[in-house]
Amino acid sequence: MIRYRTAAVGNHQIFYREAGDPNQTSLLLLHGFPSSSHMFRNLIPLLADRFHLVAPDLPSFGFSQSPPRAQFAYTFDNLAKVIESFTEVIGLTY
Repeated sequence: MIRYRTAAVGNHQIFYREAGDPNQTSLLLLHGFPSSSHMFRNLIPLLADRFHLVAPDLPSFGFSQSPPRAQFAYTFDNLAKVIESFTEVIGLTY
């Protein structure tokens, strides 16, 4: 079963899909551009019996919300920092 959640990460509300047992090995599924975690909708059920899966929508993609461009530089470095903080906020271990 896929669970749909959001996490507050600084000024971002990050939407993510989660499935599987958190005691199993975690896999962080990151989508490309332009896309969203929706791209993993068929893969997640296939792996959920063996892994803990977390598929976030990057800031301003899919259902994730972020500040306007005037307040946040949408660079790969900043996106990576948000996702790193996201993993800490939700307690994802690797």
